[in-house]
Amino acid sequence: MSDAAPNDAADDDARSVRAFRMGWRDRVGDGIFTLLARVGVGPAHLLTTRGRKTGRPRTNPVVLVRQGEQRWLVAPYGAVSWVLNARAAGRVILRRGRDTGEYAIREPPPAESAPILKRYLGFASATRPYFRGSKDSPLEEFVADAHRHPVFELAPIDKHQA
Repeated sequence: MSDAAPNDAADDDARSVRAFRMGWRDRVGDGIFTLLARVGVGPAHLLTTRGRKTGRPRTNPVVLVRQGEQRWLVAPYGAVSWVLNARAAGRVILRRGRDTGEYAIREPPPAESAPILKRYLGFASATRPYFRGSKDSPLEEFVADAHRHPVFELAPIDKHQA
């Protein structure tokens, strides 16, 4: 079985990309990133979403994209479980070390997501096989690929307003 995702007819000339399948290396990597995020070392954060079916909290390590004061979540592997849970809840919790915050999420249109995806690909080299473009590709390629990689803008929720 091939690791490449099937191409759409319109994408025959595009670079084929890998479909995400969680393997033992991914589990080990997630374990390391989770440990580092818990102690507040490195770029990783722990993302907690409420399970859309079970209601139970689900936690995954993530790396944020920062652009000025704004923070963004990128789903390099597509609409995986945490993405579906975040969409259903409309909010997420992020933790890094002792700092924890709750955030409302907004999914921007592809034209707004493209620069975030390009920036993410510039530092998240392990995810490059899952994108059609490269870190040097024009923004138009990221606009075309944005439907495959959800992006969420994070807005802090003031607990006094809730």
